[in-house]
Amino acid sequence: MKFGVIVFPGSNCDEDMVHALEHSTGSEVVKLWHKEADLKSCDFIIVPGGFSYGDYLRTGAIARFSPVMDKVVDHAEKGGYVFGVCNGFQILTEAGLLPGVLLRNDNMKFTCKNVYLKPESKSSIITSKLDRSKAYMIPIAHGEGKYYANEDTIKELEKNDNILFRYCNEYGIVDSASNPNGSCNNIAGVSNNRKNVFGMMPHPERAANAILGNEDGKAIFQSLLAEVLA
Repeated sequence: MKFGVIVFPGSNCDEDMVHALEHSTGSEVVKLWHKEADLKSCDFIIVPGGFSYGDYLRTGAIARFSPVMDKVVDHAEKGGYVFGVCNGFQILTEAGLLPGVLLRNDNMKFTCKNVYLKPESKSSIITSKLDRSKAYMIPIAHGEGKYYANEDTIKELEKNDNILFRYCNEYGIVDSASNPNGSCNNIAGVSNNRKNVFGMMPHPERAANAILGNEDGKAIFQSLLAEVLA
């Protein structure tokens, strides 16, 4: 398995992602500069967090038109795996690879803290190996992390088992008090219908090493690798 981590002007989580993937999965990981129209034979493309193009216009709106994104869209349409985290999630929605949009947090503030996630999807490679009785502690760092989609889209996500995670409390209870940004139905991450494109706002790469005092994110990377190689 070869992972490719895209780097845009303003990306700031690419090194964290590379380190987490190398140490969580033992796989080969390369960086992909946004101006390159070559995915370097990578099997799994990662769109990391940060502030691509300074979040001008709106988050992900400019990055979506970087040369590399044409190849990412083509890769996804052919069934290849793509995973966006935080700003990466925003970019994938702008590119039309995932449904919905990410809006300003309800409190209109940038929020940086640990939150808890409940794995939802039973058919996604990212969640299939996770313990559904466990609340995973994963940090967030975003100002526009409120997931929104119209009512019909939300119903389709529910119906097709495309909701990856919901925000919950430390006991795994999903309630409004545990929703850090006002996301519809406490949604923290979604997939497409083909289950090969994924996006989530929380940062698993920032919780994937014992030296950080939290390895809950490591389980997410190990789950996706185990399923892909199965």
